[in-house]
Amino acid sequence: MWADYRKTKNLLSAEMWKSMLEGEGLPAKILPVGNILDWTEKSEFKLLVPKGREHVADEILRKL
Repeated sequence: MWADYRKTKNLLSAEMWKSMLEGEGLPAKILPVGNILDWTEKSEFKLLVPKGREHVADEILRKL
């Protein structure tokens, strides 16, 4: 199961967050907000992390 962790303003920022979390060993996924068939690079995206591991993502961000 995956939990919503953060919303981003576009695909580029979503991919940057995803890369940062995965670089620290935490799996992450990105999905467009709204209809998945209507997304563009400038759509909002949500960052997902494994359910129950949100605190790990918080710790990774705290280290920055």
